[in-house]
Amino acid sequence: MTAYIVARITITDPATYSVYGAGFMEIFSRYGGKLLAVDEAPEIIEGEWPCTRTVLLEFPDRDVMREWYTSPDYQALAQHRFAASTANIVLLSGFNPPSA
Repeated sequence: MTAYIVARITITDPATYSVYGAGFMEIFSRYGGKLLAVDEAPEIIEGEWPCTRTVLLEFPDRDVMREWYTSPDYQALAQHRFAASTANIVLLSGFNPPSA
């Protein structure tokens, strides 16, 4: 089943974060990931959205997402994100409607 990541990120050091951004797609694409949306100013329909960037990612399934996230290459790159931002990140399962 398809898996999605929603990341709400507050970038505090744009220069350091740009190192992360420069290397992200090369590693991400190795795992069949799709970058569905990146928005610096999403339209807030309800509640509060106190972050500077929102990202929506798609993976073939949860196992592939975990392989990507825990890979040595991604974890090395993620150190730049950790140093330059704070984030709230969730993993969602795709919707699989019951068959009729």
